[in-house]
Amino acid sequence: MELVDPFGRTVRDLRISVTDRCNFRCTYCMPEEGMVWLDRTELLTFEEIHRLATIFVKRFEVDGIRLTGGEPTVRAHLPVLVEKLAKLRVPDSASSPRRGKPIDLALTTNGATLRLVAHELKAAGLSRINISLDTLQHQKFIEITRRDHLKNVLDGISAAVQAGFAPVKINAVIQRGVNDDEILALASFGREKQIEVRFIEFMPLDAQDQWQRNDVVGQDEIVATINNVYTLEQVLARGAAPAKSWRYLDGNGTVGVVPSVTKPFCGDCDRVRLTAEGQFRTCLFSTTEFDLRAMLRGGANDDAIAIEIQRAVGTKWAGHAIGNVTFVRPKRSMSQIGG
Repeated sequence: MELVDPFGRTVRDLRISVTDRCNFRCTYCMPEEGMVWLDRTELLTFEEIHRLATIFVKRFEVDGIRLTGGEPTVRAHLPVLVEKLAKLRVPDSASSPRRGKPIDLALTTNGATLRLVAHELKAAGLSRINISLDTLQHQKFIEITRRDHLKNVLDGISAAVQAGFAPVKINAVIQRGVNDDEILALASFGREKQIEVRFIEFMPLDAQDQWQRNDVVGQDEIVATINNVYTLEQVLARGAAPAKSWRYLDGNGTVGVVPSVTKPFCGDCDRVRLTAEGQFRTCLFSTTEFDLRAMLRGGANDDAIAIEIQRAVGTKWAGHAIGNVTFVRPKRSMSQIGG
């Protein structure tokens, strides 16, 4: 049975945060100090994550799962969870193009320790990987992440390629006056490495609550900057994917933009989210959560949990309303929700 929200959008993609902890302190995501971490007992266990994922896949035909954090690779024994989830198969009766096949299992990471686990994750069954990289400049990297790990991230990107992940994608959050002068450098890096760079518009989820609309570098500006040097042609078919894509006319790969602010894609959204402590969210910007962990630990059966998931999806709104007077910022920062 498909999981359909009040606006006719079918849920296909489940984002699961496996930890709220992170080894970076990125300015657009976390405060430098003062984070209060979840106690280990508050985190969903691998068995609890697998049980919920199984309900989403087997009952609701979800065909894609992405693991996030915080930073997911700081969760101990992550390949064990990947191996469990990689065995999930989309039902033969599903309307998904992946019916009868394993789910599309992906990971978003900052890459700092990826070189240590990339081959293990690939062997465990991870399908795809996205690595965050907002700058190629050493000092600027330290200023953005508040950590000195640029070399480790670059090594992690190389390790992902060597492990056989395809595609490997780079996520770059662009902020005016911070790294908008590196749009072309990052695009060139992707072309050189044969990796797709996905530029992400700066969203109002920073822990300091200092987001301003003027800080956003929009899709049109990003594309124009690249197109001035490398001629681009838009790839029209996007479906429910958050990124719009362009191909380089010289045949040297593709580049993407996630235009969450200037060109919202809420009308095609097929995603829902599960936080590290088992709170179910129907939107990244949702102000309402549904406590699935309490149901798991309170003895609820799968039928009851499935009903609660359906009830939650029934409350999903049309869009996040960023820029409108009706917009309400979530109380959590990005690291606490899961990317």
